[in-house]
Amino acid sequence: MTPGPGLLIIAGYAGIPFLEGRSKTMSKKSMFLAMTALAVAAPLLTGLAAPAHAAAGGLMSIIVNDPSNPYWLTEGKVAAAEAQKLGYTASVGASKGDTNTESNLIDTAITNHSVAIILDPANASGSLGAVKKAIAANIPVILVNAEINQEGLAKAQLVSNNAQGAALGAQQWVKRVGQKGNYVELLGSPSDNNAATRSNGYETVLSQYTGLKKVGSQVANWDRTQGHDKMQNLLQAHPDIIGVISGNDEMALGAIAALKEAGKLSSIKVGGFDGSPDAVTAVKAGELQYTVLQPVATFSAKAVDEADSLLKTGKTGAASEKQLFNCILITRANAGRFTAPFTLGK
Repeated sequence: MTPGPGLLIIAGYAGIPFLEGRSKTMSKKSMFLAMTALAVAAPLLTGLAAPAHAAAGGLMSIIVNDPSNPYWLTEGKVAAAEAQKLGYTASVGASKGDTNTESNLIDTAITNHSVAIILDPANASGSLGAVKKAIAANIPVILVNAEINQEGLAKAQLVSNNAQGAALGAQQWVKRVGQKGNYVELLGSPSDNNAATRSNGYETVLSQYTGLKKVGSQVANWDRTQGHDKMQNLLQAHPDIIGVISGNDEMALGAIAALKEAGKLSSIKVGGFDGSPDAVTAVKAGELQYTVLQPVATFSAKAVDEADSLLKTGKTGAASEKQLFNCILITRANAGRFTAPFTLGK
């Protein structure tokens, strides 16, 4: 930054030769004013020379949904490990999908002087207030896994390409179930845009097969227990179904448990989404027909890297705010390659 004319004049008094040359002709009052100007200007000039952004360090607050789900557990662990590797301290909190809890966690992050917040938003619309509150406190927010319904607030939004992943899953589901028969769907939380995106992705593919008919669907909120209970309800209402397509693995695993209890797992095929360790095990055992890996380990670490870049340079380094990460289909044929949670092995 080039100082303006006023600063240049003040800087003129800072030249020692200049003062020495003028000392014989300057009055004591003039000398006093010159030295006062120098004292006032010095910190301003020092500030001009300082870097615009601080070095790494400080607290990075990470807020996930529910670590009892292995997907979100991985999200928090990977982000915290990456932050620590880059020289930050890290704290991980869980909103459990509740916007009030999320808001309190944001308050804590602000009180603790966090340098950045990595947030898996609890609600596409309901989390806007929490994000705005952090921004008002001059704390940048990077979103992972789920989006909010307003661009330009978060510095970045890193999510799985849910439409692409849903298409992969639906195509594999048809291969395993066939092109004719009745089926049901288990849906994720309505407040999460991912639930609608996946369901719409399934519908785009499955609607092309006129012999397939969706006869029922229920919201199971990403939860295994709810998946079990809702599957029991659906099975009672539609005993002739040939397949279940699920918005995530936890609901799919719950459905599998219910189908086992009913003695119908061999005749009703289930598909999942996430690539969780339990789901991969179920795929290997032939109980789950497939799962779709969300690269949560990849984009959780990437979110921290972008926060680090933002703090050091003022830019995330990404070409756009919203960033999509393609999903990978896991079947019995390739399940052995997935040796760590949510990552593809060598």
